[in-house]
Amino acid sequence: MDSSGLRRSWRYPNLGGGGGGGGDSLSTVDSWGFGRSSGESNLGSAFDAAESANRVIRVEIVAEPPAESRPGNGGGLRRHRKRRSDEEEFDLNNSEPESEEEYEAYEENYDDKEAVALIGVSPPGDDSSWRTECSQVLRVKSIYICSAIFAAESPFFDKLFSNGMKESEQQHVTLKINASGKFREEAAVMELLRFMCNGNLSTTSPSLLLDVLVAADKFQVVSCMRHCSWLLANLPMTADLAFFYLNLPCSVSMPDAVLPLTNAATDFLATEFKDLTKHQNVVMDFPLSVIEAILSRNDLKETSEDEVYNFALKWARARYPEPEERREILNSRLLPLIRFSRMSCSKLRTVLECSEFDSKLARKFVLEALLFKAEKPHHQKALLQGESTSQMFAERDYHYHPVKVVEFDQPFPQSVAFLDLKREECAKLFPGGRLYSQPFYLAGHGFFLAVHCDTGHESASHCFGLFLGNQENEKDPKSFTVEYKFAVRARPSGEFVNKYGGTYAFTGEKVVGCGNIFPWSSFIHKDSPYFINDVLHLRAELTAKQCVM
Repeated sequence: MDSSGLRRSWRYPNLGGGGGGGGDSLSTVDSWGFGRSSGESNLGSAFDAAESANRVIRVEIVAEPPAESRPGNGGGLRRHRKRRSDEEEFDLNNSEPESEEEYEAYEENYDDKEAVALIGVSPPGDDSSWRTECSQVLRVKSIYICSAIFAAESPFFDKLFSNGMKESEQQHVTLKINASGKFREEAAVMELLRFMCNGNLSTTSPSLLLDVLVAADKFQVVSCMRHCSWLLANLPMTADLAFFYLNLPCSVSMPDAVLPLTNAATDFLATEFKDLTKHQNVVMDFPLSVIEAILSRNDLKETSEDEVYNFALKWARARYPEPEERREILNSRLLPLIRFSRMSCSKLRTVLECSEFDSKLARKFVLEALLFKAEKPHHQKALLQGESTSQMFAERDYHYHPVKVVEFDQPFPQSVAFLDLKREECAKLFPGGRLYSQPFYLAGHGFFLAVHCDTGHESASHCFGLFLGNQENEKDPKSFTVEYKFAVRARPSGEFVNKYGGTYAFTGEKVVGCGNIFPWSSFIHKDSPYFINDVLHLRAELTAKQCVM
């Protein structure tokens, strides 16, 4: 999936399922009630029940009016509104006020007749002839409701029933909704009204649930928004849906109500795209919340923590071009998620040199990392088990195996790399697997270790092999001579025993080593002297000799 495709999916997706509000003939009037079981609560019986109602809501389903006759085109509330950028995605009915502030602003500037038209309050005996001038009424659904219940559930209805205007004292209240459009507004509003009475929805259709959520936002029914969010979050997720859900807080007036849904979308994307080596171009377009979720994962896939750090820096620079904002995001949100203790010492030096970090914070992270590297194994294990430190020092599921490196400058540049492998990691190499270490450096040149299981050159039996690879560019004319020695710890002494060595002049990406350090069968045997507490300890000593042009 390419990043442009994901960006396109931020529009309203085709969710499928979920029908609209039914198809009565033109200009018919009916009363729509939902069937209720005998065990339903008294609260639910307040929906469309004349005996417990004190108001009647007339839901008028109207055809889309011509553009020149729509309210607000020649001057009106719509002209004075500050609309959201996603209006075309979530605008259910432009003639309805979206908040108490909009309602009050309109009430101050327009006469009662216009207010009737915009808020949809219809006095008794009013046939709403003004509506037929602008748009045709297709059908009307009359529903009995208890105003106290609706006012308690929704600030919109509370304002409607207690605004002090004469219409608030009338029995009939008219809501006008569109019959056409991207959202099935009729079915959504009916589901919403039902929910306000009994707390239940009769649909599990993702598309209709989303329509209900948008309608609930319009009429300020927070409990319904949360319920829809919870239901949608527990339905099967796709990348397209996840991106769409993440945009909901920018498109609704009460973003906190959709947190269950946005959290589920974030978790889905963090799981789906946790392999940064495969999806880095796509992930570069992800929002901050998803990047934080990905960087928090122990099973994040990358070659090394150095590359995780490089990605975080690259993403922040692309996403936040303003230096101050980028600095704030890096220091407060992203750097605490980097496992500095798993970074190479050479990369830790660059952290201290980066001007985009707070210097005190950078020194703190680097010092903690170096202290962890210097700890004895049992102390490191205790830190990994600590509640407050486990996340900071935990090792991720890197593609390349971490190594511990000790560097010397005198009398010659020297690097000693230690590679520890568990027995099960070695067993998985049979019959032809390979395992690579993370890079380490000698006199500025990059190297890595490679472990093989392969058949020997002189026999068909499998062997354990160990190799040293160089990361230099093939076109580099320089020849870098290295003396190398391979050793392994062995029982009973636990000392390192030299197994292979030599001197090699590296030019470009070359690999040198031994393919038959051990016969495989004796090496992997349960009584093998090379596994100490089921861990194989390898050592590679590299000494720089000369650099020749």
